Amino acid sequence: MDQRVSKLIGSYKEDYAAMLTRWVQIPSVKGEAADGAPFGRDVRRMLDTAVADIEAMGFPTRVFDGYAADATFGPEDQEMIAVLGHLDVVPAGDGWEVPPFSARREGEKIIGRGTGDDKGPVLAALFAMKAIREAGIPLKKSIRLILGCDEESDWGCMNWYCAHARMPEIGFSPDASFPIINTEKGMVHMFVQAPVSADGLQVKEHFTGERVNVIPGESVALLAGGQELADQVAAFAAKTGLDYKAEVLSEGVRVTATGIPGHSAYPWGRKNAIGMMLILLRELGVQGALRTLADAYPMEHNGEHLGIQCEDDISGELTCNMGILHLEDGRITASLDCRCPVNADLEQISANIKAHLPGFAVVDESKKAPHHVPAESELVQALLGAFHDQTGLPAEPESTGGGTYAKVLKQGVAFGASFPGDPDLAHQANEYIEIDKMMLATKIYADALLRLCAE
Repeated sequence: MDQRVSKLIGSYKEDYAAMLTRWVQIPSVKGEAADGAPFGRDVRRMLDTAVADIEAMGFPTRVFDGYAADATFGPEDQEMIAVLGHLDVVPAGDGWEVPPFSARREGEKIIGRGTGDDKGPVLAALFAMKAIREAGIPLKKSIRLILGCDEESDWGCMNWYCAHARMPEIGFSPDASFPIINTEKGMVHMFVQAPVSADGLQVKEHFTGERVNVIPGESVALLAGGQELADQVAAFAAKTGLDYKAEVLSEGVRVTATGIPGHSAYPWGRKNAIGMMLILLRELGVQGALRTLADAYPMEHNGEHLGIQCEDDISGELTCNMGILHLEDGRITASLDCRCPVNADLEQISANIKAHLPGFAVVDESKKAPHHVPAESELVQALLGAFHDQTGLPAEPESTGGGTYAKVLKQGVAFGASFPGDPDLAHQANEYIEIDKMMLATKIYADALLRLCAE
């Protein structure tokens, strides 16, 4: 890579840290739509802040009605290479050791929701563009940074952008891990609903989860009963080794199941607190819809009891997460987030889920097809080369259950910014980035963009 670019990136470290701190301090969680703010005022504030910072760097920007924004650098009449990132974040959740939107700096770490997913990587790509421009390197293709605001929910931002702007065909999303992800599983998202049974154990209150793509780390329910029921909970905890607590109150027994949170696409080593609660309720004698859910989702992530277990050599096994379980107005609402192998039949998976949930109505369902870019493509080879040359590490393409904006592109891949061996912190408490690693990611992005765009 051009040494001028590398030297410039080395000089950006504190500017990068200061900008990331400002961005993380904005709690850009999707909220109630408002005029000019389709995903809530905090998300719009984040978008406006990002646009102002990008313009201050000298890049022209466009804002698309609060849904998305872009910044383009290079010859306007030539092919574009897209870099797609997002500014929205999942809710903070529990278990933080520091305020989740404080952007606290501890040495080389910046801690806060959105540091790694996806504000830190977006800024790494932006500073890579800044270095290329300031080095004065001529480009044969332009670079377009596209910032969405609804990635963690329904991708309404990308739908709006594609309807109002020309989306490039080739590019990458800095929203996953290095060396490169060229295969993304298909998805089946489903919300199901059923009335609560009047028979068996009565659940008076239960409300767990805010996002389908988050593995909940805690689930709390208020059950009808007294000390005898609390003793049964303690006995089940002792038998299973799972973390349950029961507190006897005047209105019933409050039970807390504590698991291990994470991202729904990466369930290995996690414990879904909803699944924990369901198997406990089954043990205590719950009937009806909750019993059906407990039989269909008994603390497993492969969908076996839903009749959807499958895998292939390209992308591995199916994963399934229940991220939401709410009891309101006498009805249970649950979400299922299935990440499906490339060769899986999404329609059959949907049909099997419905067959294994008798008594439930599907109130919302969506599917996203899998995405695959061949390893021998120019895009994949250029990005692998950049990663290898900047790190000295081996570079082979990988698959993921995660879903990134790469799927929006005809040829799109996920490219960084976490490194091999880094802990998986997406959607978890105490999310952080290491500044020096983000500077290395910035060099990788600059190298990759030069390989794709430089004359």
